[in-house]
Amino acid sequence: MNCALIMAGGKGERFWPYSTDEKPKQFLNLFGEDTMIQLTVKRLNGLIPIENIFVVTGETYVDLVKNQLPELPDENIIIEPIGRNTAPCIALSAFYIQNRLGDVNLAVLPADHLVEDVEKFQTALIKAFEFINKNKNAIVTLGIKPDRPETGYGYIKYQKGEKINLNESVLKVERFVEKPDLEIAKKYLSEGTYLWNAGIFVWNTETILENTKTFLPKTYNILKEIFKYSGEEYLNTLKNLYGKVDKISVDYGIMEHAKNIYVIPSGFGWDDVGSWSSVERHSKKDEFGNVVGKNTHYFNSKGNIVKSKKKTILNDVDNLVVIETDEYLIISSKENVQKIKEIKNKLLEK
Repeated sequence: MNCALIMAGGKGERFWPYSTDEKPKQFLNLFGEDTMIQLTVKRLNGLIPIENIFVVTGETYVDLVKNQLPELPDENIIIEPIGRNTAPCIALSAFYIQNRLGDVNLAVLPADHLVEDVEKFQTALIKAFEFINKNKNAIVTLGIKPDRPETGYGYIKYQKGEKINLNESVLKVERFVEKPDLEIAKKYLSEGTYLWNAGIFVWNTETILENTKTFLPKTYNILKEIFKYSGEEYLNTLKNLYGKVDKISVDYGIMEHAKNIYVIPSGFGWDDVGSWSSVERHSKKDEFGNVVGKNTHYFNSKGNIVKSKKKTILNDVDNLVVIETDEYLIISSKENVQKIKEIKNKLLEK
């Protein structure tokens, strides 16, 4: 059986104040009418039925998930009492799903990524499931062929001598590498054996748990104790013990240590939508490179991004990001818009 796990617990701080702790970016409509989590579920249509799709999220966001995904069964919402990064989040979900359905093949997907070519995405996912069916102990990840020296993504290096085929190849992973500086990113691009790490994994639930037991034994033992219980006892034990698991990403906690990892090079218009620059890359621009709504008017202005409910007028300005909410109006240069997260933290400290 093939299932999907959508991770929807992030805070999207680089999109503050449009994205807030109460309603982070995965629940916002950054592209069109659908929210990011709705787009994530929609791209699984025809591939995985809704009853086999699970969402893991914080308790704060359960009502948002229910409102935005009314067709999702309530019991398919997995509650994470506190954010402890992706490794324990995935292991918790694997325990939960295995208890309900037994061993299944599980595609793990972030809720806040963009995919432009759904057909190619599904083709890659089908290939991954087929590979796992024949190699139960393997881990498959989808790697994105880079088209620029990107410093905001981690990379996957596949073994030398392999030739990329965007539709068919399943390549052995040599190693996962951290986000590089610009010079190293340029080197990765020129070498041609590196792919962007999209954070999309396909593996069997038993494989997830075995790898957690091997590389994160404390987390495994805590989760095993939690899942001795059910109903209210399970929820109480989860709240009491989950904060003690390792706070670590799946890349650091498992992928950098596991041996049996493969990657499918993919080209389906992927972006992790980590900043307003990501939104700009994938939004419709006017003839002057502006990304604006109908209520924005501009004169002699180029390359601006505006997200505002009010009538907004730009006059003789270039390369600005203007974000307006009920509480804040932010005006930033595009060059330094990534500092919004730091600004938020400084403001909220006061």
